[in-house]
Amino acid sequence: MRATVGALNTDFMKKVMIFIDGSNYYNSLKISFNLTKIDIKKLVDFLVKDNNLVNIYYYSAPLNQIKFPEKYKKQQKYFAKLQNIKRLKLTLGRLEPRDGTMVEKGVDVNLAVDMVSCAYNDKFDIAILVSNDADFVPAVLEVQALAKQVYNVIFPKTKSYHLTKICDESIYIKDISDFLLSDK
Repeated sequence: MRATVGALNTDFMKKVMIFIDGSNYYNSLKISFNLTKIDIKKLVDFLVKDNNLVNIYYYSAPLNQIKFPEKYKKQQKYFAKLQNIKRLKLTLGRLEPRDGTMVEKGVDVNLAVDMVSCAYNDKFDIAILVSNDADFVPAVLEVQALAKQVYNVIFPKTKSYHLTKICDESIYIKDISDFLLSDK
């Protein structure tokens, strides 16, 4: 397929879990394609190929309902759609004010703990990390020390040098036309 370099090796079916850093994913789509309306199911099917999808973990933090009522409403609608996806678990952190801006708390640490915990409990052979946040490097190294593979999903304008360097493979998403939401 044209959207990838380093696709999953499908010599035999492997257990795959996908870990999505929600705001990082959203911002990567926006920066790289100026679009965010992606059908997660189509993206997941592309990433997993013929392997066995165990679970999808999606991490995010809800926006402030009072400061951003319209964006909050859209985000809640999106979260509701996510919760209807089979085998997807939504984990929410929180936003805290810091130096005039809002900072996510409890999102990255939950993702890292879940990824390491699932590796330790032998729940997957391959973890697919959808993030360009190099803060995940220690978690990736720990997962690899447990004899698991970690693939990193990369979008054109948001690649992490450190993650690319240590992950077992990188999946480059250069074109999202196959993953766009239909108008239905």
